[in-house]
Amino acid sequence: MSNLLKGSNLHFVGSQEATNIYELRSGQFLNRYFILSGSGTRKLLASPEVVGYDSCLSMLPETVAALRYLVSSGMSGDFDILTILRGGLNYPVEEACYKTGIRVRDMHFLSCERIIENNVITGLDIKYEKLRVTRDRVLVIGDIIATGDTLRLCLLHVLDRFRRKGGSIRKIIFFTVGGTRAISLMEEMTVRIRSIFPGFEGFECFFYEGIFTVYEDKGATGINVPDIDFGWNGGVISPDFRKYIMERPDALLEKCIIYDGGARRYEIPLHFEEVMDYWEGILSWADHIDPVALVGEKLGYQRPLTFDRWLSVNHYKELDPRPLMSLWAAEQEFLKGAYSLSLTDLAERRIKAIKSIQQQYEQ
Repeated sequence: MSNLLKGSNLHFVGSQEATNIYELRSGQFLNRYFILSGSGTRKLLASPEVVGYDSCLSMLPETVAALRYLVSSGMSGDFDILTILRGGLNYPVEEACYKTGIRVRDMHFLSCERIIENNVITGLDIKYEKLRVTRDRVLVIGDIIATGDTLRLCLLHVLDRFRRKGGSIRKIIFFTVGGTRAISLMEEMTVRIRSIFPGFEGFECFFYEGIFTVYEDKGATGINVPDIDFGWNGGVISPDFRKYIMERPDALLEKCIIYDGGARRYEIPLHFEEVMDYWEGILSWADHIDPVALVGEKLGYQRPLTFDRWLSVNHYKELDPRPLMSLWAAEQEFLKGAYSLSLTDLAERRIKAIKSIQQQYEQ
């Protein structure tokens, strides 16, 4: 992934109804990759307290903004929505199409379930499908992308069905709270799809607030889950979201950027159990965790950076630097002061806040 992101930079391409839209550009990309930043998604990704329907509703203005941007850029015609159960139900794609005046021609569904043997995930299986195959379709999909394994299996399945039944796919529009592996997967799938449907125009992929990375190990806390938990290190985060977090620094030290999206909306008590497990783990291990290493891990760099280097690391070289200087300074001060951070106090604050909300959802 580092090779794909090398040389890429964010470009501000406009605003739609208080949502800022950035495009990550690189001469290597076959597709277009955007980052959306708005008040709803900033709060969602910083606050595990946002649960239930509110977690879906918080993404609606940003999703509408993305579709209006595409329409203003010349995109027209009907869309099909492909929902990957159950995570895809978290994304307000149908509502956004309605608000944008886009006709949804067909609704497709796939269920992709984990195969678990002796408490170990051994694979994935598609157990349900509803696909209506036609020609020249634009598919709109919303789902979380961590490793990309689920999306890869689902796309290969859809591609096979469309090929066998004489259909074709013209474009895929994707909305995701997702990581950098989405880019490598979509670049790979574009080559494959074009070998079957030469007229395939590619992906338009919209990330909410950032193109995150997944942890490769348990991190500085020893608690993070590899290949599942999202972080900033090595990703591309919107400057708006970084600013929002610096104004609420407790949020920087959450377990990950979203926890489990499905549980967050549909199994809320399980979601809060996961949140509590993390903070109780921090509380019990606080004396063994290096706060400087933890803050550096969360910011995406371990030592203070010059402003120019910070712009480069964050892929901001093509953005107006003037409004970014105060953000850079705030991050440097936070990193320098990390040695005095009390993880015990932080964990106690978060546990108290979460318990007060958790009680509303307990049986």
